[in-house]
Amino acid sequence: MSHRRLGPSVWLPAFVAFAVLGALWQILAEHNPDFIPSIPATLAELWDNPRLYGVNTLVTLREVAVGTGASFVVASTLAVLMCHVRFLERALMPVAVVVNVTPVVSYAPVFVLLFGFGSTPRYVVTAIVVFFPILVNALAGLRSVDSDVLDVMQTVHASRWEILWRLRLPSSLPFLLAAARVCLPLGVVGAVVAEFVASGSSSGLGSMIFAALETSQKTVIYGAILVLVLIGLVLTAVVALLERRLLAWRAGGAIGR
Repeated sequence: MSHRRLGPSVWLPAFVAFAVLGALWQILAEHNPDFIPSIPATLAELWDNPRLYGVNTLVTLREVAVGTGASFVVASTLAVLMCHVRFLERALMPVAVVVNVTPVVSYAPVFVLLFGFGSTPRYVVTAIVVFFPILVNALAGLRSVDSDVLDVMQTVHASRWEILWRLRLPSSLPFLLAAARVCLPLGVVGAVVAEFVASGSSSGLGSMIFAALETSQKTVIYGAILVLVLIGLVLTAVVALLERRLLAWRAGGAIGR
């Protein structure tokens, strides 16, 4: 199997886009120094306080991992049930839609009241933010099976479990990976919003930004934002790499069979 080399046509457009954004940032910083720190000042802030940003980054990443992981398990399980029991889909999908269209800042305080200012409300809010895209993608993937293959399996009296394990789950893999590509960066947003709302706890990049806003520490604000951007880019790149590897392996396995 051949792998495409990352030539200029792949990385050059992204490099140009980030260079333009960096130039705009620097121009705005020069014209609004009271509100926007320069790129060198922001990088110096990160360089001078690696432990502070490292510890808070780990807290936010833990919230993303726990919340998104739990949401994947619950949403995927619910999608399997909906795939086999249409009544559940008709009953629960409208509820999921309502939760999805409700702004997270409106219900996040409820979980803070229920669970306090610890990690639990942050996990819950992160899980809710990413739940709907996972549910919709998982359900679409489970139903994207080849109808001819499904007919053959039903003809030979394959059980629902065999159809699920051998046909529906493999068919849903591209959909689940697409959901992960969207939901991991979205989970970062959910975690930061939860940290803003649950600001009684001082850990996490969102809490850092909230505290820095109160004291007008603009380099801390932009430093934390820059770290969040890097987290989103890294998570997206990791999922894209995983997607290429797994789908290539799946295609190779299908050819081998």
